[in-house]
Amino acid sequence: MSKFKVKNYINLASPVLGTKIYSYSDQFFGAASRMLNENPPIFKENVYDKHGKWMDGWETRRKRIEGNDFCIIKLGKAGKVSVVEIDTSFFNGNQPEYASLDVCFSNNNKFKWKNILKKKKLKPNAIHKFKISKSYPINFAKLNIFPDGGVARLKLLGDLSLNLKKTNKSIDLGSVLNGAKIVACSDEHFGKAENIIAPGKSINMGNGWETKRRRGKGYDWIIIKLAKTGTIEKFNIQTHHFKGNYPATFSIQGSQLKNTISTNTIINLSTKWSTVIPKTYLKPHHQLIIPNKNNKQKFNFIKLNIFPDGGISRLRIMGKI
Repeated sequence: MSKFKVKNYINLASPVLGTKIYSYSDQFFGAASRMLNENPPIFKENVYDKHGKWMDGWETRRKRIEGNDFCIIKLGKAGKVSVVEIDTSFFNGNQPEYASLDVCFSNNNKFKWKNILKKKKLKPNAIHKFKISKSYPINFAKLNIFPDGGVARLKLLGDLSLNLKKTNKSIDLGSVLNGAKIVACSDEHFGKAENIIAPGKSINMGNGWETKRRRGKGYDWIIIKLAKTGTIEKFNIQTHHFKGNYPATFSIQGSQLKNTISTNTIINLSTKWSTVIPKTYLKPHHQLIIPNKNNKQKFNFIKLNIFPDGGISRLRIMGKI
C-alpha cells in the first residue's frame, strides 16, 4: 500500500463538467480552449499553422502595448477552488513571466472579481501548484498572464458546491456531476482514474481507467468518495473498449467514514472495509449490472478492486441519499 496516487479533488475547469471559455484578450498562436484539455500536453516537432509554431495550449501574440492578456472561464458547475495548477509544459522562452487568478459568482454575466491568487512567477516548461487559502463558491474564473505568452493547461482543483438533498429518487452516487471524486488509486499508467466517474459511455480505450501490467503480487484498486452518504441499489461496471486488457475479476468494498479523516488513513483502513460485491468475473467490452443485496447499509466511500490489473471504462453506483 506504499505506492499510490492521491487525488481528493475535482478539476472544476474540466469540460466534462461543462466548463468552457467565456472570453479572452487574444489567442493568436493557440486557442484558449486547448488550455482546458485534461489530457497531458504534447509537443509536435516542426508542425506549423498559418500563425506560426503549433503549441498545445493557449498562447497570445507578443504584446506591443501596455497591459496584459487574460482569459475568462465559465465553470460548468459552481465550486470551491483549493488548488490552482498552471502548466507551462513546452512553453520555454514564450511562457508568461507572471500569472494571477480572479474569481466571482455571477448569474447575469456581470463580474465583481475577487483575487484569490496574487501575481506568481512562472517558470518555463513546468507545472506550478498554488494552494488557495480563502475559498467560496464561484462559477467564473479569470486567468491573468503578464504580459503575454503561453499556458499549456489550467486546472482549478476543488469541490463542487451542490445542494443535494435526501430523496426517494435513485441517482448515480458515484458520478462526478453529482460531486463524487477520486480519493486515491494504486496506478493510472494508461488511463486517468477520474475517467471512471465521468458521464456518458467511454469513447475509446484512453477514455477509461487503465493500470500498467502487474508483474508481481497484489492487485489494483481505486477509492471513490460518493456524492453523498447513501444506500446503494446496484452497480454498473463497464469494460467498453477493453478487449485484451480487461481485469479478470473485480470486487467492491465500502464504508461510512467521517469527512474529516485523512486520505492516508482512508487508504490504510480500506483493506478492512466490508465486502459489498465479492470477487466476480468480468468480460471484455461489456457492462455488468449487479444488484446490491444489502441495500440498507449506508456508505460514503467505495473501493473498487481489480485483479490483477487492467482497464475499467466506467463505474455507476446507483442509490439514494
